[in-house]
Amino acid sequence: MVDRKRRGLLFALAYAPATARAEQPRRIAWLGPGSAEKQGHYVTSFKDGMRENNLFEGRDYILDVQYAEGHYDRFPAMVQAALGRDPAVIIVVTVASVRAAQLATRGVPIVFISTNDPVGSGLVASLARPGGNTTGISNQGESKYVDLLRDALPQARRVAVLMNPSNPSNPRLFQQLRETAQTLGITANAFEVLAPEQLDAAFKSIASFRPDALLMISDAVLFETHERIAAFALEERVPTIAPSPEQAEAGMLFGYGTSRPEMYRHAGTYVKKILAGAKPADLPIEQPTRFELVVNLKIAKALGLTIPETLLAIADKVIE
Repeated sequence: MVDRKRRGLLFALAYAPATARAEQPRRIAWLGPGSAEKQGHYVTSFKDGMRENNLFEGRDYILDVQYAEGHYDRFPAMVQAALGRDPAVIIVVTVASVRAAQLATRGVPIVFISTNDPVGSGLVASLARPGGNTTGISNQGESKYVDLLRDALPQARRVAVLMNPSNPSNPRLFQQLRETAQTLGITANAFEVLAPEQLDAAFKSIASFRPDALLMISDAVLFETHERIAAFALEERVPTIAPSPEQAEAGMLFGYGTSRPEMYRHAGTYVKKILAGAKPADLPIEQPTRFELVVNLKIAKALGLTIPETLLAIADKVIE
């Protein structure tokens, strides 16, 4: 005969496995386009955002991180590896990684961060009602590039534009930029970089073009290599406008766009809603409402440029 104390113990053991399963942390797959060395701080920002939403690594979630090292053709295999670990959410950044995830699964929620033109790229049906299993935070500051170029470098007539054609948003953004530049009598030529090892060839072509300015269209490959780009631009004495405030701190003349660490932090809000049962189709795509301008006066001085006081007055940060 089993005594009352023993019966209580057996009851507890019988229900322990189900309880443990319910409390297990959920897996989140992270598909980074660059490298851990260059983009690991974005993972840190994401974890900060998760903590702000009362979600803690180890207790509430496990983050499985993979990096493409700038090679977008690796995304399909990375997605399959991620799906093999039964993720509750897939975090992606570039258009190529979003598409790879969408082709592989229609059931696992996909959250993108700082992705260019998600509607125009065909990733979602609309910003308000994305549909499917995908939602996230978009990013597009290139529309203001030509205005900044006109105000800062009014004599510029030849502009080199670095872009990654394997990012489906880049050719479309370049075309828009080129058409806008033409209205001001500015010629914009594209220089393509598919992977980091192609950068040196692009540099040679840009040097032969002899541009008055260098613009960058937002892409992970170019973020990964922005220090090399800044060094090249300084050596060639070419003023550079980059799509992120932090890139001015890396040596570009201007950095204009949304704070990327802040976008990664904010992604925690999406993940919290999805883990609580929300469907990505019902979560509107968020667009940046605040763009920051950082001016690097050290670079301006090295290039022999005088930045108009009107620009310095509206800059969020001036590096002296």
